[in-house]
This record gives sequence, structure tokens and C-alpha cells, in this order.
Amino acid sequence: MLQSFNCLITLFFFSLQLRRVFMEEEALINKKLPKELLLRIFSWLDVVSLCRCAQVSKSWNILALDGSNWQRIDLFDFQRDVEGPVIENISRRCGGFLRKLSLKGCQSIADGSMKLFAQLCNNVEDLNLDGCKKISDSTCQALSKHCPKLQRLDLRSCIEITDLSLKVLADGCPALTHINIAWCENVTQNGIEALARGCRKLRSFMCMGCARVNDSAITVLAEHCPNLEVVNLSGCVNITDESVLRLAENCHGLHYLCLSGCTMLSDASLIVLAQQCHLLSTLEVAGCSQFTDAGFQALARSCRLLEKMDLEECILITDTTLMHLGMGCPRLEKLSLSHCELITDEGIRHLGMSPCAAENLTVLELDNCPLITDASLDNLVSCHNLQRIDLYDCQLITHTGIRRLRSNLPNILVHAYFAPATPPPAVGSTRQRVCRCCAIL
Repeated sequence: MLQSFNCLITLFFFSLQLRRVFMEEEALINKKLPKELLLRIFSWLDVVSLCRCAQVSKSWNILALDGSNWQRIDLFDFQRDVEGPVIENISRRCGGFLRKLSLKGCQSIADGSMKLFAQLCNNVEDLNLDGCKKISDSTCQALSKHCPKLQRLDLRSCIEITDLSLKVLADGCPALTHINIAWCENVTQNGIEALARGCRKLRSFMCMGCARVNDSAITVLAEHCPNLEVVNLSGCVNITDESVLRLAENCHGLHYLCLSGCTMLSDASLIVLAQQCHLLSTLEVAGCSQFTDAGFQALARSCRLLEKMDLEECILITDTTLMHLGMGCPRLEKLSLSHCELITDEGIRHLGMSPCAAENLTVLELDNCPLITDASLDNLVSCHNLQRIDLYDCQLITHTGIRRLRSNLPNILVHAYFAPATPPPAVGSTRQRVCRCCAIL
């Protein structure tokens, strides 16, 4: 009993000694290192680390919460907890120091908090409001009034945004270079035209899913924003070859273009891109079902910097397209041919023998290519950098073929599904038997 009591006393005095040493060390750090240096160290920490440092001592609390350390804030990991008062406190603490704020997914944020933010953090350059569904035109009006240095604005899925937002941004934020209005379904031709006329420095324009965008809007955008490098018009179903023609004629620096789901486009779009946009490195045209081998042949001859191509559901292309891409696009890294049902082993053979295959090809998607067999996999063994291949619903591919491919490329990730065999018809039954998948469909 006495021995246990002595141990407790010893531990007590030892803990006091440790505490005294820590306090001395803390005092020594604060004394020896200038405030400016400590602030510089803290400036490299993320939000969580700064909050932890703020709990160490009073002096560190002051330093860690100094506005100069909060120039770039990403609250995506705390999206469920972030509400209006949090943004208001950040705005008051950071003030003019704040340059970049991401509120992606913070669905509780509303216009009131953002109005205060715009007033107090008027030097903000990069603002991400992706998924903030309570945000409306009022927020953009405040940004236009108080934040003239704004360069990047992400309004993706802010469903309350209308043409008014784009018009006020055009008036108050002329430095805007990147804007994302994907799935802002209330945006029309009028808003985009106003934005283009006021924000002529635009380099990136994303409007996926904006079904009310038309050729007139894209024509004005191309004419007033010749520095565009990134354009995403996925799902803009009213777009025709006229829009692509205007973009190609005016925006020669275009290197990323997404036209997926623009079903009215024809080979004329690919031909004009081949003639005018030689810097193109990424082209996504999934679902553009009118494109043929002729269009991709022209593209492959002129756009030799292509690295990523999504040709899913370009149902008219054949092995000829693969032959031309293999010869003309030596930098090709990622290629999607899913649902291109006319592709055969011969096309994959041309691709496997091409300059891009051995050096650069890393991802190949062949889902629902019914004519592909194990011979295609044998023709890909020379693609030493191939990291992933998708083979869902390629019913002529076998386990044996996949095993042979993996024996040559042991690090490759193969995505495949082998459906169970359909049971034979029951004896004496006159009704045709179907698999469960067919029944569900």
C-alpha cells in the first residue's frame, strides 16, 4: 500500500516537472523565434493543423488564427458541419487576406452569409460554391459589387442561379478567367452572351447540362473570348456544327473540348477542329452518334497532341478510326471505345502496333464491344504502360484470355463481368425463357 502511494507521488511530481519543462520550451520558442517567422511556419499548415495549434497556448492561438494564415481555405471535408455562422466568422477573421475559398458541398450556406463574405473578403480570387444549392443571384450580385479581383468562380449545381447572375458578374468581375455553371438549368443564351461581352479574359467555360444554351450563345462566347482553352458543352443538346465552327475559328488555343451528348453534331465539327485547333489534347464526344471514320481520320492527321479521347457510343466508327488514331496520335494515353459495336480485333491490332501503344497508352475502355475476342488482348501485350482495361459485356472475352494478358502485364487492372449462363428451356414449356436481366429490362 505504502509502495503504491510512493509511486503515485513520484508520478505526480514527474508530471509537474514535464509541464514546467514544456512551458519553458514554449516560452523559449516564442522568445527565440520572431513572430514573423512563426507566422510563416503556420502559413504552410492546413485548416485542421491550424485549429490544433490554436489550442496549444494563448500566444499560439493568436498566431494560428491570424488572418494571414488563412489565405486559402478548403472546407470540403467539413461540408456537413459548415453553416452560415462559420462563414461569417471566417470572413471577419480573414478579411482582405483571403484569396481562395472552397465551400464545395456545403449545402447549408445561403445568400446572407455570402453577402457578408463578399463585403469583408473583397480580395478573393478563387471561389468554389459547387453544390451550394441555396445560393441564388443575390450572392453573385454581392460578388459583383465587392469582389473585382475574382478570377475563378464555380457555381456548379447552384440551381437557383439565373441569367441575372451572369449579367452582374459581367459588370463587376472583368478579371474572371474560369467559370463553371454546370447544371444551372435556368441559364439561357442571354446570360452567356452578357458574360462573354463583359469577361473577355475567360480561359475556361463549363456549362454541362445547360440544355437552354444554343448556337447564338456559343458564337458570341467564341467571338468575345478568343483566349478560351477549356470548353465543356456536355449535354447542351441544342448545339450544332455552327457552335464548333465558331469556337475553332476564334479559339486556336483550345486544348480541352467536351461535346458529349451533343447529338446534332456531324463530321463537319471534327473536320473544322482538325483544321484550326492543333493544340487539342483532350476530346470527349461520347454519344455523338453521327461521327464517322472520315471525321476522326481528319482529326488524327492534324491533332497530333491528342492524349485523351472519349468516343463512347460513337456507333458508326470502325477499325479504320483506330488505324488512323494509332498512326496520327502518338501521345494517346486514354481511349474510350465503349459501345462502339463495329470495332473488331483488327482495329485493336492496329492500335496495339501503333507508336502510342508501347509508350503512352494507360487506359483502354472496351465495354460492350461485342466483336472483341481474346485475340485483341493478345495484341495489347506490347502496351507496357497499360494500367487499366474495361471489358464489361464483351461476351467473346474469356478467363483464359485475361489470364494471358495478366501474365504479360502483371500490374494491369482488368474490369470484366462474366454473366452466368442462361438456364436451358424447361421441358414441355412453350414460352421462351429469358435471363433475369432481360426480364428486369
